[in-house]
Amino acid sequence: MHLKNSKILYSLVILLGAVAPVNVSGEKVVPLRFGDMEHWTERHIKESAVIGGNEKVPYEIGPDAVIEGNIPYKNQGGSPWGNSNVMAKVAGVVKTNNTVTPDTHRNGRCAKMTTHIESLKVLGLVNINVLAAGSIFLGDMKEPITGTKDGVKALNWGIPFTQRPRALRFDYKFSTPGTPNRVKQTGFSHKSTVPGPDYGVALLFLQKREEDPQGNITAKRVGTMVVKYAKSTSGWVENATYEIMYGDITGDPRYDASTMALTNTDYARNSKGVSVPITETGWADKGETPTHLMIQFSSSHGGAFIGTPGNTLWVDNVRLVY
Repeated sequence: MHLKNSKILYSLVILLGAVAPVNVSGEKVVPLRFGDMEHWTERHIKESAVIGGNEKVPYEIGPDAVIEGNIPYKNQGGSPWGNSNVMAKVAGVVKTNNTVTPDTHRNGRCAKMTTHIESLKVLGLVNINVLAAGSIFLGDMKEPITGTKDGVKALNWGIPFTQRPRALRFDYKFSTPGTPNRVKQTGFSHKSTVPGPDYGVALLFLQKREEDPQGNITAKRVGTMVVKYAKSTSGWVENATYEIMYGDITGDPRYDASTMALTNTDYARNSKGVSVPITETGWADKGETPTHLMIQFSSSHGGAFIGTPGNTLWVDNVRLVY
């Protein structure tokens, strides 16, 4: 799939916005648009009466605004960020999730992602408990979510991007109860134990994607950066900078197959507007130019409904370093 000029321009607009690069000691530091986490859109959503009829306020990283009513959200104001705060409508019942909220950092705001148990009562009688992790990512969600199996397909991972940054830089803080195992709680079965501790994650993938005539998307991995946070920090870590590794990194001592391996579980919308899996078919050459950038921050790892309640990751000032 050849990128058109409009996609390249879109990529630059999304990432650069109106903020000029900052040069420090020969570096070029490019803030991602809305990556300073100063601006948030409030959504006032009324949940269905059968589960209590409460008004909830999910937040989105976007222009300062308030959206009234149960309106499916689309990224606003050129924001490239989606998150795990979604509106679901299953069999006519409206429910929301709110695991990402603005918080304070220095004299401004940041993104706070929390893993918690989302509880609800049906008709005041039936208790349903679901574990939900907080996550922000480059891309968007298609709302409303209509079922537990449709959640991953609603994610549109990544944005068009053709640059080769050296590193990802951001400020962060992390807190975890430090329990030796995680829990799995889907709401449809009893709580179970998942071996191994939980950790927060920061992830960056650069991909070179292609689309065939049938709309299938394949990709080669151009660049990789994954960091796991297993211990609570004593406070904010400012200007944390992580190198992006290019090409086939399986022989690199920093390679972690559990988090960096090629994937086929992520989804994106193709040129026909259909959600399809992104199948990574191999590692790109070291000098390859990407077509898409994926960045994600999450308070837990291990997949849907798995994590440790109380795990919390704060992130601010997300930038690319050249």
